[in-house]
Amino acid sequence: MHSLVIRNARIVDGTGAAAYSGDLAVEGDRIAAVGVVDGRGAVEIDAGGKVLSPGFIDIHTHYDPQLCWDRNATPTPEHGVTSLVMGNCSISLAPVRAADRTRAIHLFGSVEDMEGRLLEATVPFAWEGVPDHMAYLRQGLGPNVASLVGHSMIRLYVMGAASQERAATAGEITAMCDLLREALRAGAYGISFTFNHFDEYGKQLPCFYADRDERLALLKVIAEEQRGVVEVAPNFFKRDLGLPTVDEWGELALESGAFVTLSPILVMPNLAGGWKTILERVQHWRDRGAPLWAQTQVRPLDMTVDLTKGSTVLSKSSTWRDSFEATVDERLARYQDPQARVALIAEGERLKSALLPLVVKRTRSAANRALEGRKVADIAAERGKTFTETLMDIAVADGLETEFNLSGFLHADEADVATLLKHPAVQVGSGDAGAHISQFAGAGDTCYLFEKFVRERGDFTLEEAVKALTSSLADRWGFKDRGVLAAGKLADLVIFDPDTIARGDEVWVDDVPGDQGRYIRRPVGIDRVIVNGQVLVANGEYADVKPGRLL
Repeated sequence: MHSLVIRNARIVDGTGAAAYSGDLAVEGDRIAAVGVVDGRGAVEIDAGGKVLSPGFIDIHTHYDPQLCWDRNATPTPEHGVTSLVMGNCSISLAPVRAADRTRAIHLFGSVEDMEGRLLEATVPFAWEGVPDHMAYLRQGLGPNVASLVGHSMIRLYVMGAASQERAATAGEITAMCDLLREALRAGAYGISFTFNHFDEYGKQLPCFYADRDERLALLKVIAEEQRGVVEVAPNFFKRDLGLPTVDEWGELALESGAFVTLSPILVMPNLAGGWKTILERVQHWRDRGAPLWAQTQVRPLDMTVDLTKGSTVLSKSSTWRDSFEATVDERLARYQDPQARVALIAEGERLKSALLPLVVKRTRSAANRALEGRKVADIAAERGKTFTETLMDIAVADGLETEFNLSGFLHADEADVATLLKHPAVQVGSGDAGAHISQFAGAGDTCYLFEKFVRERGDFTLEEAVKALTSSLADRWGFKDRGVLAAGKLADLVIFDPDTIARGDEVWVDDVPGDQGRYIRRPVGIDRVIVNGQVLVANGEYADVKPGRLL
């Protein structure tokens, strides 16, 4: 008697091999047999000819705070994800000294567009160091979780305010290396850096101030411990495309031997062909032997801008970020105050290039109704006002409840995105699930890969897409015994219908503590999601189990 048997499945084993019909048996947390199964199961599932594959892996999430109030990291498991990586972009919830908790919350809020009030209400900080945080994480996880340590947090812990002022001394570098080594041995899965984010004051994050000696020393710890990865978010939006950063990290990966992943490479219309130049430079270092990879997301970078909730782009300004921390009534008053508007407009104009395609999606007032479907930039030209002033005027007339839409701009050329996704140096990632929750739904890229690039466009075969989300990531990231359907491997599984699988529509749900909400997508075509041998999700409903582990 097996603990679980799945019958009548179309098995896609994650290796890229052709699909075949068969059964799969699970004993405890591991696969006991694939293909032909002798004996019955304590639980039997009829797949009905649907695809049975390894569970999908999401290598770029920011569920660090959400796991404090939602141990299932919803809705990511619903999209077939059985293992996720968080702690990206140099921000994590440990190590954090008690005196720096407010600072840590503001850093996380600035980088990931999460309100400080939410983090203050939900992050218990029942820890200071990484070992205690890892112990906290191990308690009752739905999916498997790999947690990176943010370099900015290590720097802040060792150097305090000086972490955003200068290079570290030799003694401070040693202390950081000791912290990282302790974190890895306690269960952390690597370290993350960013050069694409700012704090609430518009200042570079602590990791920006590290010199090469510090970065190399930390990478050597990763290599020596033979555990985990180094995630780096370069600023590819610069006119130099961030190529000096690619060169630095290619050289550091080559010298240290540490696995480095760059996130994200995006198709940007204002920098035509830039992604090709970046990818060529990444390949240059790979050809020299550097263990260097790049990440790209599957979907276009579409988002909703609603000034009652905030804005990923405008949050790059400390003036706008400060306004988003105020209540909606206080915010509305500020946006109408002639004196306050001067700084807001000036900062908005500095950042407007990424918002120029913004369209008025939905209004609340009769005065604004005729604006629906029109570009803010066109309305501004018509009124003889700046883009930012017009954006504010429209929103104020609606009590800030106007919904603006940014779509079809970044990462929207499907042919270019497909070329990126299929490149041997590129991994499927950069989705940002768990972050920017008031702007877009980050979970769903796994389903969208099948929906758009397998079924609609035919850029990938079914088997190739499954491999890209499973063994290609598990092998390179060192997730032992995952990513393949074979006897003895851990039973992370997903059953889905290849003819209907889709990411679902983006909807707003009020399920965040403190009467707050977020954008999510509910998938179509996912039947079962099984983590370490236990059914976690069945037809969109979560079972009362917590089978996940710290990877």
